[in-house]
Amino acid sequence: MPRTLSQLPLPPPPKTAPGRFRSVVAGAVALALAGCAVGPDYRAPQAVTPDQWHELPATGVRVESPDAPSLAAWWTTLNDPQLNELIERALAENKSVKQAYARVVQARAQRAIAGSGFWPNVSGSASGTRIESESNFNERGEAVSTVGESYSTGLSASWELDLFGGQRRSYEAATAQLAATEADLRDVLVVLLGDVALSYVGVRTAQSRLDFAERNLESQREALDITRWRAEAGLTTVLDVESANTNYQQTRSQIPLLESSLVQNMNRLAVLTGQTPGALEAALSPRKPIPVAPVDIVAGVPADVLRRRPDIRSAERRLAAQTAQVGVATAALYPRLSLNGSISWQSLTASDLLDGSRVERSGLSLSLPIFNAGSLRQNINVQNALVDQALASYESVVLAAYEETENALFAWTSEQRRHASLIEAVESARRAAELALVQYNSGLVDFQTVLTADRQLISLEDSLAVSDGEMTSNLIRLYKALGGGWSVFPAATASR
Repeated sequence: MPRTLSQLPLPPPPKTAPGRFRSVVAGAVALALAGCAVGPDYRAPQAVTPDQWHELPATGVRVESPDAPSLAAWWTTLNDPQLNELIERALAENKSVKQAYARVVQARAQRAIAGSGFWPNVSGSASGTRIESESNFNERGEAVSTVGESYSTGLSASWELDLFGGQRRSYEAATAQLAATEADLRDVLVVLLGDVALSYVGVRTAQSRLDFAERNLESQREALDITRWRAEAGLTTVLDVESANTNYQQTRSQIPLLESSLVQNMNRLAVLTGQTPGALEAALSPRKPIPVAPVDIVAGVPADVLRRRPDIRSAERRLAAQTAQVGVATAALYPRLSLNGSISWQSLTASDLLDGSRVERSGLSLSLPIFNAGSLRQNINVQNALVDQALASYESVVLAAYEETENALFAWTSEQRRHASLIEAVESARRAAELALVQYNSGLVDFQTVLTADRQLISLEDSLAVSDGEMTSNLIRLYKALGGGWSVFPAATASR
C-alpha cells in the first residue's frame, strides 16, 4: 500500500563537504527503495475454453501438439514446390511484413525510452566570456581600454525518484506493448501465409475450370458443326442448329470470366510477394493441377488456440499494457521527489579553469499536486474504462477465434462429402452425355435431350473443379484459424 510522505524514511542530516552529496544520494536511494508501485497488478484473464471442438469429425483430424511440424509449416503438406517458393519470397519481400517489423523496432525503442526514466539526467556546460571596455582618456590624453575574460564549466544532474512506481508502471506498459506488437507481426505472417496459399489455389482452380470449359467448348463446336451438316442434309431442323449454337456461345461466354479470375489471382500473388502486377504471369501461366489437400490434419484442442493464435496474444498483451497505465495515472496523485546536483568551476583564464573556484550544489525538490479540478482522478477513471474496453476486446477476439475455427472445421469436412458426391455425379453425367449423343445419331432421341445432358455435364464438371479448389482452400482456412505458421519469421528481418 502507498505510504504518506511523513511515513517514508528520510535521509540523515546533511554533513560537511565532501560527504554531503554522497549522503543526499544515499538517502534518496533509500526513499526510492522504500516506495511501491501503485495501481492494480495485472492478472491474465481466464477465458472460457471448451473441452473439445463442437464440429470435430470422427476421422481425419489428429489431436496432437500445437507445435507439430505439420501445423507449424502447414503449406509444405500440399507438396507444391512453386507454392513453397512463393511463400519464401512473400516472407522476405511483402510490404505488410516490413511495416509490421518496423512497428516492432519502434516499440523496442519506446520501451527503451520508458526505461531511461530510471536513470539520472546528466548534462554538461561550458562557456567563455571576453569583455572589453574603453575609458575616455588618460593623463596624457590617450584612450584607455580594459579587457577582461572569464571561463566556466560544470556538470548538472537530476534524478526523479520512482517512489510510487509511476516509472515502473510505464516501463511495464511499454514492455507489454512491445509483446503485443511482436504478436501483431506474427499475425501478419499468419494472414500472409494464408493469403498467398489461397491466391495460388485460386490460380490453379481458374486454370482447371478453363481446362474443362475449353474442352467442352471444343466438343460443343464439333456438335454444332454436325448439326449444321445434318440440317443441310435435311435430317434435322434449324431449331436444333440454333439450340446447338446457343449452347456453344453460352460456354464460350464463361471463358472471359475465368480468365479474369486467373489474372486477378496472379496479380494478387505478385503484390503479396512484393512485385508489380503481372510479374508472375510467365511463371504461373503453365497450367498445373490444384494442390491436393492431405486426408488427415492436426487440429489440437481449443485451449491450444489461446496459446497459439497471435491475435489473441496481442489482445491479451494490450490488456496488460492498459492495466499498467492505470498505475501510471494513479502515481500522478502522489508527490514527486527529485534529486538535483551540480558542480561547476570558474576562472579568469582558460588554462587555470579546473584550478579556479569550484561551486557544488545538491538537494532534493518536492512537487505535490494540490488542486487540479479533479483531472488526475478523472484520468484514472479514463484509464480504468480503457481497461474494460481492452478486456472486452480480448474476450471478443477469443470468441471470434473459436467461431472461425469451428466454421473452418465444418466447412472442411462438409466439402469432403460434397466432393465425393460430385465425383460420382460427373461420372454419371459423362456417361449420360455420351449415351444421349449415340441415341440422337441413331434417331432415338431429339436434340434437346443431347443439349440437356451436355449442360448437366458442363455444370457438374465446373462444380467439381471449384470443389477441388475449395477442398484445399478450406484446409488453408482451417490451418489459418488454428494459428498455423505463426512461428515463421521473414528471412530478411530475422537477423536484424
